[in-house]
Amino acid sequence: MDWVRGEPVGHGSFGKVNFAVPRCHDTHLLPSMVVKSSAASRSATLMNEKLILDDISSCPQIIRCFGDSYTYEKGEKLYNVLLEYASGGALSDMLKNSGDGRLPEFEIRKYTKALLKGLNYVHKSGYVHCDIKLQNILLGENGQVKIADFGLAKRSESAKDDKLRCELRGTPLYMSPEMVTGGEQDTPADIWALGCAVSEMATGAPVWRCADITGLLMSIGVGDQLPEIPGKLSEAGKDFLGKCFVKDPRKRWTAEMLLKHPFVADEDDTVTLRDETCESGTPSTSPRCPFDFPDWASDDTIDSSVTCQITSLPSPAIQDLLNFSGGSLSTSPAERLRGLTNELRQSEWSDTADGWVSVR
Repeated sequence: MDWVRGEPVGHGSFGKVNFAVPRCHDTHLLPSMVVKSSAASRSATLMNEKLILDDISSCPQIIRCFGDSYTYEKGEKLYNVLLEYASGGALSDMLKNSGDGRLPEFEIRKYTKALLKGLNYVHKSGYVHCDIKLQNILLGENGQVKIADFGLAKRSESAKDDKLRCELRGTPLYMSPEMVTGGEQDTPADIWALGCAVSEMATGAPVWRCADITGLLMSIGVGDQLPEIPGKLSEAGKDFLGKCFVKDPRKRWTAEMLLKHPFVADEDDTVTLRDETCESGTPSTSPRCPFDFPDWASDDTIDSSVTCQITSLPSPAIQDLLNFSGGSLSTSPAERLRGLTNELRQSEWSDTADGWVSVR
């Protein structure tokens, strides 16, 4: 498709985004598009996004891709990817522009269900998004959810490759415990990030309230500390987040399972929550039998406090906590946390309004 670069729409660590104006006279017959561009010499992330979108963008909850091209502009060779224009902007912008900085629960349910449909398709197609956050959830013309920015996405099976576990992918505030402590980033990591996004829609604030990167990584990766579940959510909403915020990724609910949860499910496909006793004798707010996974339940005894007072590297007492089994890497979780802290401190943190940026 022949096109001309239009007015700028935005920018990111990958490059810039502009409107793409087709040269065709019958432009009313063509979809609204933007062009995402980066220098050809630094276009690996954008090329990765194009390849993945070619495979999965038939899903209505995923941003569509219309092709790619190279151009020479101002003496520089650029790699360009044509994408569907989401006129509603990002969910993060909607949140900021709402009256009290929060969304009503009926809207949260609607956006969460659509996001789960898209994530389920991504995961069923064999991919992990790796950077789910409100900034990457766009809204179409009629408010349809569109998952965007697949530059960090990867094949799910590659998450099992120990050589790739040293890679740092995603935004720190949305990182899962297994990513921080063991470099493990498979489909459950997207579910943890989904929980962070849902909580942020309900409160208008990030789930972690740590003043420094060391404290943030310690809060995510050490011990039994979990993000605080918003008190104003309904019981169904609280239970839904409880299924996302499970430390053990093997016990975290999948996108397919969460689509059956009463928080987002319709009456014809809902799973009724009821009080019942687990095999261990502890009460459970969510049934296990409909999914036939006897061990899949949240631990209600876990402390959900997120007050962060750690401002330096671990003391000997905290060091003992760090040495729990958190991954299969040859380096210990403590060494990994130190390495992540040093790497993230060297990154540029001032590009976004909330003070955190994607690490690419």
